[in-house]
Parts: sequence; C-alpha cells; structure tokens
Amino acid sequence: MLPKEFLNRMKTELGDDFPAFLAEYGKPPVRGFRVNTLKSGVQETLALFPYSLGPVKWCESGFYYDIRAGRHLCSRAGLIYSQEPSAMIAAELLAPEPGDKVLDLCAAPGGKSTQLASMLGGQGLLVSNEIVSSRAAVLTENIERMGVANAVVTNMAPEKMEGDFPLFFDKILVDAPCSGEGMFRRDPAAAAEWSPEHSRSCAVRQLNILQSAIKMLRGGGELVYSTCTFAQEENEGVCEKLLTAHPELEMTAQKRLMPHTCKGEGHFAAKFIKSGGERLDRKPHAGKPDLTLYRQFERENLNLELNGDFAAFGERLYLLPEGFGALKGIKAPRPGLYLGDCKKGRFEPAHHLCMALKKENFRRSCDLNGGEAEEYYCGAALNKDGEKGWTALTWEGYPLGWGKAADGLIKNHLPKYLRG
Repeated sequence: MLPKEFLNRMKTELGDDFPAFLAEYGKPPVRGFRVNTLKSGVQETLALFPYSLGPVKWCESGFYYDIRAGRHLCSRAGLIYSQEPSAMIAAELLAPEPGDKVLDLCAAPGGKSTQLASMLGGQGLLVSNEIVSSRAAVLTENIERMGVANAVVTNMAPEKMEGDFPLFFDKILVDAPCSGEGMFRRDPAAAAEWSPEHSRSCAVRQLNILQSAIKMLRGGGELVYSTCTFAQEENEGVCEKLLTAHPELEMTAQKRLMPHTCKGEGHFAAKFIKSGGERLDRKPHAGKPDLTLYRQFERENLNLELNGDFAAFGERLYLLPEGFGALKGIKAPRPGLYLGDCKKGRFEPAHHLCMALKKENFRRSCDLNGGEAEEYYCGAALNKDGEKGWTALTWEGYPLGWGKAADGLIKNHLPKYLRG
C-alpha cells in the first residue's frame, strides 16, 4: 500500500505522467547485476552467467536478469554483483580514473563502492566509509568478495572524517541516506515507514553530510550526490541549498531516473566540481612490522612479491593502499588488503588475499567443478590429490578461497561466515 500523501505529491509533480508512474507498482521489481571487471571481461563472465536479459544502457558492465543470483558461483567468486540497475548511474556519473583518490562516504552494502573499484582498475585509492558498524561489516565482506585490494573500509561519522582528510580526495560519492521512495516496489516496509516529516529530516541530514564531503574534496575535485528517492526536497532542493552555501561549487550534470521512463526502480544523481587547486596529502604511515613469516609464506606459495606500506594489528597483517597515509585516529575495520595472520612460527593467509589474486599468482591451485565447488562452500574437505601446502581452490580459473593439501585430501579453509 503506497502512502496517500506520497501519491498526492507525485500526482501534482508528474501531472499527465502520473498514471504511467503508478502503473509501474503493479509490475515486479527490476533486477540487475554488474560484471566485476577487476576479475574478468564482460563477455567472459556472460558466458559463465548466461541469464542476461539485455544491457543497462547507462552502465557498460550492467545487465538485467530475473533470477536470484546470490548463491551462484559467479557471485561467490566475485565475478558479478547484484545491483539495482538505476543505482548504477551514480558511480558512472562520478567516473573515477585509475590513480584517483576516491571516497564513497555512505558506502554500505557496497554496490557503488565495488563499481568505483572496477573503474579504478586496481590503481589509486578507494576509501569506503559506513557509519553503522554492522553495515560496515557487510561492506567489508563485499569488498573482499570482489577482490578489491586498494580499498580502506572506514567506520566513521562524516564530521569526524573531515578533520582527518581535509582537501584530500579527487572524487567523492555521497549516496546519502534518504526516504527511500525508490525502494517501495521492492520493500513494502520502506513504504510503511515513509512520512513527509521523515523526508524533511532526511534533507537536513543529507545537507550536513555534504558539508563534510566538501571539506574533504580537493580544489578541482568532483562530487556526486545521489539518492534513491523521488522527493524534490531531498534532491533538487538539497542541490540548490548546497550551491547557495558554497559558491566554490558548480553543478555540471543532473540525472533523474524514474521507474516509468527507465527500466529501473529510480535514482537521482547530481555532479559538482569544486573550484581552486588546493589539495593536501596525509602524513605517511610510519609502521614497520616484521614480515619474516609473511615473506616465507610468499616464497613458498605465491608467484609474486607484494611491496608497499604494511601494517600489523595484533596477529593481523595488512598491505595499505598507496597514498592512504597514517592510520592513527582512523577507525578502519579493513585498512587495506588483509594478507593474513602471523602466528607463532607460521603465517595463515586470509580469504581476502586469495580473492584479490589471479590463478597465475599461486604456486598451487586446484580447479573445482560445480559440484565440488558447492561442497567446498558447504565446508567439506575435498578428496583431491595435490602437492602438499596452501592451495588456491578455483572454479573456471577464478579463486574461491584457500585449501590446504596433504595426503590426498584438501582441508577446507573457507571462513565459516561464508559457508552454507
């Protein structure tokens, strides 16, 4: 049941288009997925996931489909990300380039962050922030699954971040918390919770978040503000207030996708450029952890050597993305590529490391068929011969996670939270 006040407002705003808009709510929600080009080409992935119903016209790696794909091996291997099609417009509008320093300020669950990561192509820096700890955990899991190595997941309030990252980012995405009108067809609870008062409070909150974002954006940098609501007060109204308060901003583009004019649930996005040339770098990270156990693991199990800024927190060892700088004062549940744990006399590799590498990077790998892969995800050990030691288990050549081979058996080292 759609709220009466919402319908009255939309009827006034849309006029003759209102019947077409309303008719969409009698149809099923639109589903889409995006190919993770960090791991595979579009055509290679479509050959493994042949459920595409056609391309999303505003996203080259986006496609429509009508199945639930969360447990498909393409999803588990990080080759695809299920994402509402119209939501893909925001990252496409920001259009980061390899080498950019990018902030996704309201990032959970990770659809837009992983889209930005694909555009960066493993170069530059992505900071994905989520203020709610439980949602930051989901964001971290998706960053890991998609094999993003150059991301830092932070769990901070925007007003705290602005003091730690002044004039730092080249590009910032603010996909702000909103009244969620574009979710009504998919989530009846969103419609039940809607009210005009909630929409007005969202507009205030959105403007406050944007004020922090502007302080973190360098001169000449670009900002995209997006929502999944239709409310002008939260969309065009917030943009007008932002431009009034910040003469250094110029709005260069505005997109409004509506469910009756596009194949999607609806989204709003506006792009701004900040004048001037001011930018600040952060102090470099000063930590120098003992890498003895990791380097031994690397020599014995990998075909590459990782270099850069390393950081250790207890047993955990991370490789920080280039250019991020000091971690002091930063609340970061995932401060970079999680390499693994340095324990007494041994190094145990992390799932994140496996997902961030390619088959050729491993000294030992074992390709599983579909049935074996499903067994692996259920937590089973595999009766497979192989050289003793850490082994990357793959499907169609794409990493799924670690196993450890010995005596004709590969023990399962998939994290327990991923099993089932």
